Amino acid sequence: MNKMPIFFNTTTNIVMKSLTIHLKNLIVGVTVGGLLFSLTASAQSLTWNQEIFDAWVKLRVGDGKNNAIWWCQGEVYSYPSGKLVARMEGIDHGTVLKVAKDSVIQLNRKTFTYHDLTTNEIITEGNGQKLEPIAYNYQKITYALRDGKLRTWVEQGAGPRLSKMGPGESITVRKTGNTYIWTAPVFLDFTTPRGRYEAYENYDFFFTPSLKTTKEKYQLTWERYGDLPAAIGGGKGIIHLVCYRVDTMDDLPSEVFKRYLKEKAPLWLNPPKDLKEIAEMQK
Repeated sequence: MNKMPIFFNTTTNIVMKSLTIHLKNLIVGVTVGGLLFSLTASAQSLTWNQEIFDAWVKLRVGDGKNNAIWWCQGEVYSYPSGKLVARMEGIDHGTVLKVAKDSVIQLNRKTFTYHDLTTNEIITEGNGQKLEPIAYNYQKITYALRDGKLRTWVEQGAGPRLSKMGPGESITVRKTGNTYIWTAPVFLDFTTPRGRYEAYENYDFFFTPSLKTTKEKYQLTWERYGDLPAAIGGGKGIIHLVCYRVDTMDDLPSEVFKRYLKEKAPLWLNPPKDLKEIAEMQK
C-alpha cells in the first residue's frame, strides 16, 4: 500500500456544520482551496503544563478505555493549477499506553483512500498506474512533558525501512474562548530508495471540553503539500482534510469506506494491541 508520512461537496457541508460551533470562538480566514484557518492575535499562546498535556492526550488518543477514532474527509488538488483531482476519506485509529504522569505512548493505525469525483467509489488505478491507499499498519508515538514543552518521538516502518524520529518540540498550543488549539507543523526532507522526499504538512487540532458530543469536542484540519501519485496526474499537489472523532466504527458516515475496511483492510478496524505487536511489525 502507498505510504506518505502524515503525523467539499455535500459530505463536506455535513462536516462543516459540526465545525461551525468552533468557528463562533475563532476568527478565521477561508481560502477557496479548502479552509485554511488563520488564527488571529485573539488566540492566547500557552505554555505546556500538566493540565494542557492531559487535555492533549485526551484529545489525540483518548483515555485508554475507549479507542480514539478520527474520521477524515477532504479533497486532493493539483498544484499550482488548483484542479480538483480526487476526494479522500480515511481514519486514524488509536489507543494510549500510560508510562508516567507526564509521559504516554500512542499506538495507532491509519489509512486513507482516493475517491472518484463523480461516483465517490475508491480509485484503484489511473493513467495506466495502480493507485494504492495510504496505509500505515502501525505508528508508535511517545509524548513527554519536559520543561514547558511537549517532546515527541515517532516510530514507523519495518526492517531496513524502520524510521525513528525525535525528539521533536514543534507542537504549540493556544486557546481562544474555551477552545484549545494545538498546531503541529511537519517539514519532511530525506532520502529514500526512490530518491529525495520533500513535503510539508500541518495539523490543527481543536478541543472544546464544554461541548457534549464526541464529534463536537474533538476536531482537526490537516493540509499537505507534496508529490501526488502518477495515477491521479502526478506532480505537486495539496491534500486538505477536515476530521472529527467518532465513538465507534459504526458511526463512520461513508458506506464506501466502511466496505473498504471490512473487505480490504480489516486490520484497521482496531488499533495495535500492545508494544509486543509493534515489535513484531518492526522486524
